[in-house]
Amino acid sequence: MGHRPHRKYIVRTPVEPPEALLPAGPPPDHVGEKRYRRFLAVLARRQPDLTVVLENVYDSFNLSAILRTCDAVGIGVVHLLYNREKPPRILKGVASSAQRWLQLPLHRAVDETFAALRPAGLRIYATGDGPGACAPAEVDFTRPTAIVLGNENRGVSPEALALADGTIHIPMQGMVQSLNVTVTAGMLLYEAQRQRAAAGFYAAPRLPQAEWQALLERWLRRELERG
Repeated sequence: MGHRPHRKYIVRTPVEPPEALLPAGPPPDHVGEKRYRRFLAVLARRQPDLTVVLENVYDSFNLSAILRTCDAVGIGVVHLLYNREKPPRILKGVASSAQRWLQLPLHRAVDETFAALRPAGLRIYATGDGPGACAPAEVDFTRPTAIVLGNENRGVSPEALALADGTIHIPMQGMVQSLNVTVTAGMLLYEAQRQRAAAGFYAAPRLPQAEWQALLERWLRRELERG
């Protein structure tokens, strides 16, 4: 039997700009029109009030895969909380370079992380199975939301659980009552995307003009530096 052909992408969906295009003008000389339109499409669908906190996720594959999923659903900022483990290396192939398009603020304490989230009016949900935990479909992800995903062995820390506004539990029917953190992230984030798409959140730009202009300038400058 021959070797299975290597495919970098299992699912690849082309992204087209929504009808409400960003008023960014024509592309600069050093960027092709197709790539420029891709930049505008991605920025037009960014969800500034949806974010993820990764608390001491130590496996490079898990971290990289979650970053790729975050980018795929329109998240632009992922908070990295490391107060027990060291941040692992991001694997370029697994992340598919998603980290290049994300902002990744690093925090060293739970209270510091939550203090960074609160001013944006985010409702913070931690993954856990304690009393009162909600199933994903019971959470209103159209509200400003932060999702805390915990360490592969310990889960979300007691401190983060105590400070969170609520907990989310994914019901499981088998003998093994746990999921890999990357699977958990995918299930929660695509439920969030489903709700937000139904509410029209991807149909028009939601980033403030100053923010998308700053990101676009950063991306264009990086393209110029790459040559």
